[in-house]
Amino acid sequence: MQLSLDLISKVELAIQDHDFDKVENILHPMNDADIAELIKDLSLNAKISLIRYLPNAPYILEYLSLEQLQNIVEYLPEDQLLDVISGMHSDNRIDLFQILSAQQQQQIYQQLSPEKQQQIKQLEQYSEESAGALMSSDFVTLSPNLSMNQAIEQLRKVAADRETLYLIYIVDAQNVLLGVISLRQIILADPNQTIADVMTTDLIVGWVDEDQESIANKLSHYDFIALPIVDAQYHLLGIVTYDDATDVVQAETTEDFLKSSAVAASPNMSIKRAPIFSLYKKRVFWLVILVFGSLLSGIGIAHFEDIIAANIVLVFFLPLLVGSGGNAGSQSATLMVRALATGDVQLKDWFYLVGREVLVGLCLGGTMAFAVSILGYIRGDAMVAVVLAISMMGIVLLGCLIGMSLPFILNRLKLDPASASAPLVTSICDATGVVVYLFIASILLGQASL
Repeated sequence: MQLSLDLISKVELAIQDHDFDKVENILHPMNDADIAELIKDLSLNAKISLIRYLPNAPYILEYLSLEQLQNIVEYLPEDQLLDVISGMHSDNRIDLFQILSAQQQQQIYQQLSPEKQQQIKQLEQYSEESAGALMSSDFVTLSPNLSMNQAIEQLRKVAADRETLYLIYIVDAQNVLLGVISLRQIILADPNQTIADVMTTDLIVGWVDEDQESIANKLSHYDFIALPIVDAQYHLLGIVTYDDATDVVQAETTEDFLKSSAVAASPNMSIKRAPIFSLYKKRVFWLVILVFGSLLSGIGIAHFEDIIAANIVLVFFLPLLVGSGGNAGSQSATLMVRALATGDVQLKDWFYLVGREVLVGLCLGGTMAFAVSILGYIRGDAMVAVVLAISMMGIVLLGCLIGMSLPFILNRLKLDPASASAPLVTSICDATGVVVYLFIASILLGQASL
């Protein structure tokens, strides 16, 4: 939601005048996510004052990115920071706790309740990309022996500080996951039935060391609100909710998008607020690498300088041909990176896909060869037209195969296929395209001149 400058100014002035009744009137009809958006645009002093005033500030701040939170919490008084961390859901609490300074962590940790200290200890032990680092401890469990009336009574006692009540997990005395039941099922069931009579035992779970992207894919595939996370002994450790999974998907998509443009940026980096030197560092590495990659094109041109000197018309079509190969390669790479990311294709499909890509490349190359041969005949002669047609066919076909294969190779090497970025594929296709074009020209035009 795009907030108006007038609204932001009104809130800012009301806070400066300590007129929190007016602030309340403005914020009352707003959603928590929109209030968080408003907080981002306030001055630092106004942010601190508003956070202190808002009773549900911890939940509102969960809508901000960690970078935005970090810029706020370093200025919060210790008591206010403690209130924010204590009030957050467990998964957001650990994320915020980890970006604090070591001194802040020590001060805050000692003042947290034993339960929240235990949650932080547990969640800190999992690797950053695992389900364990993403999961929340704010879930509800029930015993299978409870009746529906007893279950509803127990839910009333714990509902206030739990992230979701739509799904309730059934565990035994050792916290082993036995089943799941929805709030709807509890309400609609016979009051005298037990949880064990109604619960679903055919469970889909996530493993605590499973990759976060895999967890997000499970939630999407099964259209779940939340996914229980268990260890090897099937002990219930936490849940991952759909909103957290959505954040993972968005971060992964942003990261792949940045990599596809050869930018080593963080998905959470704000291009508006990032320091100039930081933007420079994120982009310079790949640009330097690609500069040296482009030298291969120069080497190819230097090797065939005699045929170029004898047929200067070849230079006119050089950018057109190598650019076409790079464009075709970028298209193939983009399609294949996406297919690998979604699981649509796997490494074993490579040979099958090569055959399909050859057919597609020949069709594309043939169409473009026909168009460019007409230009070649007009600009040069029939022999130049033949050189251009054959070169275009070969370059486009080669570009398609390079673009398709590079993501597979990187995947095989346990690297991110998104690194097969458009600039990287284009540089490789440019170099090979120059060699193919001038090699064909040297053979055909060289023979024609004999």
